[in-house]
Amino acid sequence: MTDTPGGPPPLIDIEDFFADPAFAVPTISPDGTRIAYLAPAHGRRNVWVRGIDETHDDAVCVTHDSRRGITTYHWTDDPRWLLYLQDTDGNEDWHLHRVDLDAPDEPAVDLTPLAPGSRVAGVDPLPAVPGSVLIVMNERPLYFDMFRIDVATGATTLLHEQDDPAATLHLDDGGEPVFHTTLADDGTLEVSAWDAATGQKRLLHRMGGAQHPMGIQPQQVTADGKGLLVGSYQDSDDLRLVRIDRETGEESVVAAVPGRSLDITGLMMPGVLPPAVYTRRRTGEVLAARFVGDRPHVEVVDPGFAEVYAALAALSDGVLGTVSSDDAGRRWIATFVHDRDPGVAWLYDHATGESRELFRPYPQLDPAALAPMTPVAFPARDGLPLHGFLTLPVGIEPRGLPLVLQVHGGPWFNDVWGYNSTAQFLANRGLAVLQVNFRGSTGYGRRHVTAAIGEFAGAMHDDLIDAVDWAVEQGYADPARIGIHGGSYGGYAALVGVTVTPGRFAAAVDYVGISDLANFMRTLPPFTRAFTVNNWFRYVGDPDDPAAEADMLARSPITMVDRIRTPLLVAQGANDARVVQAESDNIVASLRERGVPVEYLLADDEGHGFENPENRTRLFRAMERHFAEHLGARSADRPDRPPARHEVGPR
Repeated sequence: MTDTPGGPPPLIDIEDFFADPAFAVPTISPDGTRIAYLAPAHGRRNVWVRGIDETHDDAVCVTHDSRRGITTYHWTDDPRWLLYLQDTDGNEDWHLHRVDLDAPDEPAVDLTPLAPGSRVAGVDPLPAVPGSVLIVMNERPLYFDMFRIDVATGATTLLHEQDDPAATLHLDDGGEPVFHTTLADDGTLEVSAWDAATGQKRLLHRMGGAQHPMGIQPQQVTADGKGLLVGSYQDSDDLRLVRIDRETGEESVVAAVPGRSLDITGLMMPGVLPPAVYTRRRTGEVLAARFVGDRPHVEVVDPGFAEVYAALAALSDGVLGTVSSDDAGRRWIATFVHDRDPGVAWLYDHATGESRELFRPYPQLDPAALAPMTPVAFPARDGLPLHGFLTLPVGIEPRGLPLVLQVHGGPWFNDVWGYNSTAQFLANRGLAVLQVNFRGSTGYGRRHVTAAIGEFAGAMHDDLIDAVDWAVEQGYADPARIGIHGGSYGGYAALVGVTVTPGRFAAAVDYVGISDLANFMRTLPPFTRAFTVNNWFRYVGDPDDPAAEADMLARSPITMVDRIRTPLLVAQGANDARVVQAESDNIVASLRERGVPVEYLLADDEGHGFENPENRTRLFRAMERHFAEHLGARSADRPDRPPARHEVGPR
């Protein structure tokens, strides 16, 4: 392979793919006069603020974290204060910190000095009490209680103490509790009207179960306080946005698209990923909803927003991502989902119709040198429709390529069309990349998600093998040069790939993956047990049940480790609260005892995934070497490496 016209593009530096973005997560202040965003400072992502007409040269860095990058921040109703969340080295014990914008050089104040193991789980405005925010946190380890915090003084007031670890109280804009939801022992969500005067609840509706492994999402009170917005399948296979009436309990559809499901993935990283429901900042009225598809689909609900949406959509050939507006709804900041030019931020003034580009997160990347992400579809061996995405290297004939099967985490998540830094990196190294939304993935309907019950290391893995077979049959992939890579559940899938089908893959990367299902479930934080009835317990089993535990062990790579002969790279964060370090330690130790080579990257300052740029660079340098050696990919050492074939055993 040579860097000639019509050939592959030059290798892009790993740092260019995996350094923190130059700009990210932009929002506008409530009064529309300032912009906040994340940008590098002190070697980490920090929050910067600038005037609406200023440039980054005029911006002020208002946070000063040099240990770990900031991901989530919040404006307040007081122009003096800004809030952000931070944990310690990836342990997910989130604390809420306050920044004084009038004195940005002063240290941030921790408003939630919690004991280890406790965390802030939610931050919301509280319009009824100016100067305050609503916080959900578990000062009591098993119970997430509701508090009001005075931002200026830090005074904390307990508003509601839970007596049920699986319950949630929902407030209206006046700060009054109006709905109560709780997860029953059978996995059904009970929705009740709450009487604030008496503290009594009145059952309105029962819904849910295994088709909602991540819980009923969303759950938010309507702007008038008289309804609760939820994701519901009703009589359909597609997830819809539905309103439950507080008086009658009746359901009415707010947004639905035939053949598409509501995209709830953004609820896992609010403000960073595009939301499931776009709402008006000042009132909370629903503007639009987001649905899954070959490309994400935004369904406009509010007629008044239609004109704004049309103007925003005209700014990019991507799909609307995150949106922020001032309280007046005049100035809007929008980012866009795009496979090769992601996260570009625009400022739009609806009063004047004027717009301008604010910034590009990755100015060092040329979209023309990046690879298009193409939606693909094919049936599983039992006929279940599977959808995925294929990213092919630029400038190389798409025939007989080395291929990496990139498996998403969750497993109750879904790959989407858009920019994927790992896929782009691998494609730049001459690898085809295939992502498949195997059964159990959300976003493709009730039947698709529940088809994964009892199918860990079973039909869920068959779907991945069927995806590889499809790529080989289409001529894209060389069957002797197939790799597998994934994080979290995807790491488990990679380990299953080299144990259940040991001769199928020529290389594997397990990134913060599960090796022992029973140990994984036993070591989850105790407060999670109340919320696992519809996911791990329903789909995998109860590790305290001897029969279920035996089945889990039969589906766990650690019990099949003697089958591994595929070259393996393992990466783990020492502070991982979800998949503890022992999950990786044990698989590595077992391989080393047998004399099987395995490379192990352990980061002492990371949790469930590597966030710090130097650790990401270290990981992907190792991946580059791994796939170059075992799949014949290009690398910094061999940018023009010729295709190599590796013999693998029978399938």
